[in-house]
Parts: sequence; structure tokens; C-alpha cells
Amino acid sequence: MLTVAEALDRAQMLCGAATKAGADAADALYYCNAATSVSMRLGALEDVERSEGQDISLRVFVGQRSASVSTADMDAGELAKLVERCVAMAREAPEDPYAGLAPQDLLFKGPVPDLDLDDGSEADPQALREAALAVEEAARAITGVTNSEGGSASHSRTRFALATSHGFAGGYGSSGHSVSASVIAGEGASMQRDYGWHSAHHLADLESTAEIGARAGTRAVARLNPGKAPVGKLPVIIDPRVGGSIVGHLLGAIAGPSIARGTSFLLGKEEQALFDSSILIRDEPHRPRGLRSRAFDGEGLPTAARDIVSGGRITGWLLDTASAKQLGLSPTGHASRGGGASGVSASNLHLAAGTLSPEALMADIKEGIYVTELIGQGVNPVTGDYSRGASGFVIRDGAIAGPIAEFTIAGNLVDMFAALVPANDLEFRHATNVPTLRIDGMTVASS
Repeated sequence: MLTVAEALDRAQMLCGAATKAGADAADALYYCNAATSVSMRLGALEDVERSEGQDISLRVFVGQRSASVSTADMDAGELAKLVERCVAMAREAPEDPYAGLAPQDLLFKGPVPDLDLDDGSEADPQALREAALAVEEAARAITGVTNSEGGSASHSRTRFALATSHGFAGGYGSSGHSVSASVIAGEGASMQRDYGWHSAHHLADLESTAEIGARAGTRAVARLNPGKAPVGKLPVIIDPRVGGSIVGHLLGAIAGPSIARGTSFLLGKEEQALFDSSILIRDEPHRPRGLRSRAFDGEGLPTAARDIVSGGRITGWLLDTASAKQLGLSPTGHASRGGGASGVSASNLHLAAGTLSPEALMADIKEGIYVTELIGQGVNPVTGDYSRGASGFVIRDGAIAGPIAEFTIAGNLVDMFAALVPANDLEFRHATNVPTLRIDGMTVASS
């Protein structure tokens, strides 16, 4: 694995070589991830895995034509061949009026701030083994747990560097730690499984194996002997561990490429009050130790905290350079890059907490649904129609009554946004965090 400084040297060298070879502009991105994971099952070692992969991607522009190539080979001779091949490809590519680097005057300037994403740790296979064993034991200790799919623990280290031919160079590194357990409760045809997991940049921020394991076991046992879901138009409560997907559908709908293509169900609705006026959804890319924290985006533009939704209204689209050009707007610092063209992504997102506890949020529900798992991808990004398989619990007389499975919840995202009410139990555990959510009037069907 290269250091950030070494990776930046390679990326800048590629950009310089590309312009010498006839490219008008270029950028190069280096990414490397090294990970060690240990899995235990029923108290015995099941797997130890070590992986390390690195990749450098070059994107060149010849006029309004562009091409991208990538390689894992860092040999100088191979990189030189990569440059020649990429420039030759670009000369033969079709013209794209929106192709190009980010505007030079908008580039991130100054040193990259320390967002505390790396705790300096190295992989310790013995410690990972002990953590994997401990989390599985904690899950299996829950009464009613009968089998295990295993416990696992992992450590990773990542390096990212980006350079452009028009003056940007920046990079950073991060460490990662995660622990998970998946167990089974019950016997025979009535078995149920569930899981618990947590991840963090710093080991000190990782939830204890006892808590993660106990949550996995408790959830699995709670799902035993599920009944049939009530059907009809019902209020639905969504558990925080799956509620983040609702925010994800919003992000997809306000992403610049979707707007530029005319394939978003929110096109033309940017001035509408989509949510209750109290709803706030915020993007915080500079949060210390945040799982998606970054000082600059995938094109070298500075990132900044932003309210994605404020006063119940979206505050604009999330734009990379290409979609901004197409829409006649300015990029917003939300470009994401792998190899090739950029896409759009947010960073650390949260939907602000409401004022009611989860118990108070469901207190007036005579009959409803509490969703703890969503299944499938039944969401139409063009129309906003939403239909997904689910499992969870029935709510009767304001309280959770018993497990249910094999049902669907359906609606339209515009209606769901308008009906959304958050509870006060927001916790910052993931990259996207939401409290318990209530959405009235969803259609529940049971198979």
C-alpha cells in the first residue's frame, strides 16, 4: 500500500504524462484498501481472510472527447503505456459537450484538514479472533438462540488520492473496524435469523461485542412464530436500522444526473413543500470520525455542510460538474469517483429528531405495522412508486403486539415524504442516520 504522499506523486505523474501525450486535461485517482477479517462459528475458527487491492484510474480529455482507463499495476513502464492508450482512446470517443474537469476557480484550496479518520491501528488477527468469538458467544447466550451463522470482526485501512492537471492534489487515509454476529432462533420450519453489527473508523468508538451480540440474539428470538400482517391502509412505524433507505430514495431523486436525464420523480417539484415544515435532513461532510467524511469531493471541489431538506423543502439538486453544466448550474461538491466518470453522493447524513418518543409516536395507533426489515428493490425512481417486502411486528392499541412476516408495504414516495413524522431517538451510528419514523396511510398486503 502506498502512502498518501506516494499515491499523490503517482497521480500527478500520470496527469503530467497525459498532457505531454496530447491530452488537454486529465485527472488521476488512486484507491487502495487492505482488510483483514476473522470469522468464528459455534466457537470454532471458520475463516481468516486478508485482502489488499489497489487501483489507479486515469481520465483524459481531448477537446470534448474523453476516455478512462485503470490498472492495479504501479510499474512506471506500465503506467506510461496506460497514458498512451487512454489518450488514443479519447481521440476516438464521441464528443460530449458536458465533459471536462471541475471549474478551476472552484477547486479546494489549502491543506486537507484532519477529520480524524485514522486511529493508527494495525490489523491484529488474534484480537480479531477474540472479538469474533466474543460477539458470537454473546448472541448465543440469549435464551432461545439455537444455532449460529457466525461472528466476525475485521480491520481495514484505506488510502485515497486525487490529482488533476489544472492544479488540484489531495488525499487522505482512514482505518476501519467492524464487528457482527448472525444467529438463528427456533427449530425446524419455524427458525428465524437476525443480526447485529457496528463499524467505526476508531476502535475506541466501536460498540462492545456484548452489546452487538445480545442485540443479534434478542432480535432473532423476537421474530419467532410470526403471524399474518393486518391488511389495508395502515400507519407504519419504521425502525431506525432500515429507515435510512427512505433518505436514500430522496438522494437518488435529487441527484444531478437523474435530474439532467429527466428520470426523477421530483423533477418539477423543487419548489413544493415535500415534507412537514419541521423536517430537516442535513449533510455533514466534515464531521470528525464520520464514516463518509471528506474535505473534497471526487472532482477536487470543497465540501461543506448543507441542509438537504430545510423547512420541509429540498434546497436544490446534488450536482457534479457534468450534470451542473447540463442544467446550467454550478457543481455543489457532491461528485463521487470510482474509475471513469463521476457520479453523485452525499456524505454523513441525518434526519433530525422529532419531539415524541417512539412509544408516544405509536400510542394512538389502533392497528398498524412496525417494520424491522425491508426486502427487495421495488422502488420506481421515475414515478416514485414504492412497494417492498417486509417483516416486523404488528402494533395493536398503541403497543407492539407480536412478530409478523411475509407482507408488503406500498405507497408513493411523494405521499410518504408528506406523511413522515420522526421520533426523538436519533443516534449517530452509521453513515446515514434517522430516528424511528412514522408514515400513515401506507398500503399493507399479506401473502
